[in-house]
Amino acid sequence: MLNTIERRQKIIDKVNTEGRVDVPILAKEFDVSTVTIRTDLNDLGKRKLLVRSRGGAVAISKITKELSVKEKHCENLHVKEKLAKAVIQLINNNELIILDSGTTTEQVAKLLQNHKNLVVMTNGLNIATELAHFQDTEVMMTGGTLRQKSLSFYGRQAEASLNNLRFNKVILGVDGIEESLGLTTHFEHEATLNRLMCDVSKEVIAVTDSSKFGRSGLHIIAPLSSIDVLVTDSNISQDYRTYFESQNIKLIIVDI
Repeated sequence: MLNTIERRQKIIDKVNTEGRVDVPILAKEFDVSTVTIRTDLNDLGKRKLLVRSRGGAVAISKITKELSVKEKHCENLHVKEKLAKAVIQLINNNELIILDSGTTTEQVAKLLQNHKNLVVMTNGLNIATELAHFQDTEVMMTGGTLRQKSLSFYGRQAEASLNNLRFNKVILGVDGIEESLGLTTHFEHEATLNRLMCDVSKEVIAVTDSSKFGRSGLHIIAPLSSIDVLVTDSNISQDYRTYFESQNIKLIIVDI
């Protein structure tokens, strides 16, 4: 059996190779208890050799930096505007939709002025502000605790607001998208709320620029199989194109 130093070095090698490791799998592989593995991961996390996540750990190289709303507005804005135009074509009059918080979904909100008789729920303060100008759109807010960095609401009150409601579609932005991890975000409470949004919607439409592929936030929202439609740009790799086609996920690619 490996000693503690040897085992932890093996764990570092494994997480850097695979991108993510899980406690039960490591415990079985090294023939130690899950308590021992959690102690290992906590120690390695404190030494900034990996990033602890629920049930395991993620390689530091796989974690993207979370930008503020102001910074995100400046990042790939022209691509986000094109993506929003494609998403708008998927939204019909008389629908009940959820618009997730984010700057890409904010661009979608700006283009809804010609739609009729929409009901839009959002957890994004910036999105609600945009929608407030449209007379034919009824705006619902999740409520909850405001996270200033993202201008989004989260928490039990936000989650409870979705109880007993059903929507035609959710338009979901993400911080990262990876075949093995699925859709991810940086903030745990946002991941929880996003999962509920998917659960109460008949159709899940994910929208993200191609720079998010192969990258991940710390917290998993849902597997890629939960997506019905993915809207992205033409820089998406052929591997991902093939994967989504094989999973019967409708792929809409915007030429940039």
